[in-house]
Amino acid sequence: MAKVNLEPLRDIAGFMAAALVDSESGLLLAVDGVLMGLEATAAANAEVIRTKRKVIETLGLDDSIEDILISLSGQYHLLRPLECNEKLFLYLVLDRTKANLAMARHELRSYERTLVLA
Repeated sequence: MAKVNLEPLRDIAGFMAAALVDSESGLLLAVDGVLMGLEATAAANAEVIRTKRKVIETLGLDDSIEDILISLSGQYHLLRPLECNEKLFLYLVLDRTKANLAMARHELRSYERTLVLA
């Protein structure tokens, strides 16, 4: 696992878990929080990111993914590819009853700007 401090993400309302994930392999590089099946979920979400990138390329769009939101009945899952390293993405799981989605996206973006990959 990478030496990345995901602990500041705990301050986001509704925080359940966060991870730094390699989008090519689906491997967890850093984790904070507890969520059943986080390794499998991270790998599946890496596939979501790879698929969306293929769609963007196929359509010939000059664009990139800012974030991807997966809304479940009880949770939000935010996937945010890093601007500094597009092979990695932040994965944030929130309790939907406690989260403010707009603020969570803003706070995740702000956290990314302070992220130091060691």
